[in-house]
Amino acid sequence: MRAELRSALGEWRLAELEENALIVVSELVTNAVRHAVGPRDREVETRFLRLPDGLAIEVHDAGDGWPEIGPPAAEGEGGRGLHLVAALAHRWAVEERCGPGKRVWAHLSVRPRRG
Repeated sequence: MRAELRSALGEWRLAELEENALIVVSELVTNAVRHAVGPRDREVETRFLRLPDGLAIEVHDAGDGWPEIGPPAAEGEGGRGLHLVAALAHRWAVEERCGPGKRVWAHLSVRPRRG
């Protein structure tokens, strides 16, 4: 998945988004794998779309629960993923999809060039 995203960013000349995009996709996929309990025959799917001003990352899963930003755990490493997504993405949201589960997406925008 990470290699596919790097390749797409290179093709789309969006290398400046690579570091943030890799963090965002990793956090969204990790969240789906850890928390989206769904039928065993369902998989987590990722999609990357070129936008006029940047990139859309989508993670689809068949789980019923929707991710929410909550307070990070005082001890330990959990609870920070969606905080990172919110900080790095221009926008993000969770939406229903056709069929079971949900689609979590994040839009990352290129910075306006000054000159």
